[in-house]
Amino acid sequence: MDSSRLNQYLSKIGLSYIPQTTIDDLTALHRAQHRRIPFENFDVALRRTIHLSEDALFEKLVLSERGGYCFEVNALLLSALKSLGFDAKPLLGRVHLGPEPSSRSHQVSLVVLEGQEWIVDVGFGAQTPRAPIPVVFDREITTDLQTLRFVKHPLFGAMLQAKIDDNWIDLYSLDFTHVCESDIACGNFYTSTSPDSTFLQKRVATITTDNGIITLLNSTLKIKTNEHTEEKEIAEDEGYLGVLKETFGIELDASFDDLIPLSPNI
Repeated sequence: MDSSRLNQYLSKIGLSYIPQTTIDDLTALHRAQHRRIPFENFDVALRRTIHLSEDALFEKLVLSERGGYCFEVNALLLSALKSLGFDAKPLLGRVHLGPEPSSRSHQVSLVVLEGQEWIVDVGFGAQTPRAPIPVVFDREITTDLQTLRFVKHPLFGAMLQAKIDDNWIDLYSLDFTHVCESDIACGNFYTSTSPDSTFLQKRVATITTDNGIITLLNSTLKIKTNEHTEEKEIAEDEGYLGVLKETFGIELDASFDDLIPLSPNI
């Protein structure tokens, strides 16, 4: 990312200064992008190819009113981090939200600051960490509305867990194996094209707020602020696109009928 694009990116996410390579500014970057660029999979739902070149990501996420999923939003943030001088690289993890762990199909970034490793992730939907997470084990980390921790797993390395209703829930695991561009390409291809991928079975959008999070899963919209949750159903018609624009800032250049129909089993 050159200086011109970096300035446009910072303007997009609402930062009026050039961040320095400190944990405070890393946190500010994370929070700013997380609040301005939504997590969403509507290009997948439109059967479109997910392009990961810098040009494609910049056009979609910075110049257009769109978001993306982990391979997009985390790649954009990683590009900005590198341009700012951070020691940062991609990692791939396995998602553990289902009955079986996924392939290494979740992209995050590893940042090293003063000898401490941090996981930076703005692309895990409703459970996205709200700030960088230090790679330390068996220590609760509070990120305003979340409590997270890493624990060691005998098979999968470092397991990130979230504390939900006093229970620890596995989110994803990282083995810190070196990642090649081809690894990312394979993960992105599977996630965006396989019939077994959750992103071809569900329509998802999330955007975080200062005191909560707004999520859309298929036609169910949830607005959560602190301990209060408002839920409502969105009609499956052209008005759906209006909700995307008004609530998440997502403007689709398509009609509602262009979206993949939901499975009756969802």
